[in-house]
Amino acid sequence: MTGIYTEDSITRRINRENILLLGGGRALLMQLAHPKVAAGVDDHSDFRRHPIRRLRRTVHMTMAIVFGERETALAAARAVNQVHARIRGEDYRALDPDLLLWVHATLVDSALVTYETFVQGLTASDREDFYQESKLLGELLGIPRDRFPGTLSDFERYVQGMIHGGEVRVSPRAKELARLVLRPRLRLVPGPVMVPFEVVTTGLLPIQLRDDYGLAWGRRQQQAFRLAVAAVPRIVALTPPVIRVWPLPGRSVPLPG
Repeated sequence: MTGIYTEDSITRRINRENILLLGGGRALLMQLAHPKVAAGVDDHSDFRRHPIRRLRRTVHMTMAIVFGERETALAAARAVNQVHARIRGEDYRALDPDLLLWVHATLVDSALVTYETFVQGLTASDREDFYQESKLLGELLGIPRDRFPGTLSDFERYVQGMIHGGEVRVSPRAKELARLVLRPRLRLVPGPVMVPFEVVTTGLLPIQLRDDYGLAWGRRQQQAFRLAVAAVPRIVALTPPVIRVWPLPGRSVPLPG
């Protein structure tokens, strides 16, 4: 059986890189910057106790949809949609196409930014293809086809418009949740261990959101981020595939439990 994406698709090529996990914090903070997304996450999940679980679930489901056989991919999408159908509040519902589009946009944008920062640059054609292919995943998760910006340029204008004057604005609740993302309380892992993740997340964030969250971005943080940008791509290039990518080409992907 085949999946919804071909083995040589740009979607698989980009999402296969394990280093994309470094962009997970960026995507989460962008999502939480939308007040209705933050409310849904806070009201209907264990995010405050286990903030990294949301990222882990998102990664597992994305892998199942992108790399799984067709039935695995469709089952993963159905599972996500069933969970979303139960999430609603006074002024929001998780199946709202506008909210789904914003969450989807944060994942697409963060994947491109993280890949080009820590793996290698992409051609304009590859970037456009990645965006166009992302619409299939978005449709499976409930976004009507006509809601997607037409081209990558349209998509980039949409993201910027949402950040600068759109519905996205960092609320006090978002700031509380962001602290849990940047410094999660992990058993046996002291807080300072997460400092490199915090620096990378802060450095990758759009400037406006970095400022709105009030994240430190002084000389020390900027130097640390520049060091990561210089060093990580070299490490990635030298890392053997068995560690660098997942899943390995040709390996089946089970539906997450």
